Amino acid sequence: METTTKKHLNNLNNTDKVLRYVSFQHIMKLTDQPVDWAYEVWDGLLILLKEGDNHQRTMAVQLLSNLTKSDPQQRMLIDFERLMSVTKDEKFVTARHSLQALWKIGIVSETCRNKVIEALSKRFEECSTEKNGTLIRYDIIEVFRKMYDEVEDEKLRDTAVALIETEDDAKYRKKYSAIWKDILKGQKINFNIQGVT
Repeated sequence: METTTKKHLNNLNNTDKVLRYVSFQHIMKLTDQPVDWAYEVWDGLLILLKEGDNHQRTMAVQLLSNLTKSDPQQRMLIDFERLMSVTKDEKFVTARHSLQALWKIGIVSETCRNKVIEALSKRFEECSTEKNGTLIRYDIIEVFRKMYDEVEDEKLRDTAVALIETEDDAKYRKKYSAIWKDILKGQKINFNIQGVT
């Protein structure tokens, strides 16, 4: 790993939040492509998931999600639940940003995708009674859409439709289905909402 990258990674533990964020952005850009140093930082990021402040927890989820493309050992399949735990973080913005990053895991392989589908389907069901449940559900449906746009796996569309149909409130069914409207246009899928089929 080159010195500049190492410096930016070390800055994730810096108390200066501006410096930390600049370094996070730099590392995110680097990890948009596969890197050969993923396992040098993997365990440290797992520690941040639990021991970091709310910003560091989110950064760790986002970076690990990005690093999944650099994970030939498929460690993400073992560590995925640790990322999922941050989607229930006490700080809602941390939970939400973490959840929104998970699509990057699901596009790496079918095995990873199935893991994300299973976990988010369960999360969709269990969040119905939470304070921000409708926002969480919206984000989950959006994650399915982002994965679908990348890999065009019909299982993603079918699962999203099935989840949307479990929503009791017509207003929210309509809102969630709007994420898929262009894909579903002309198809005989009924959301039981006037004007959205």
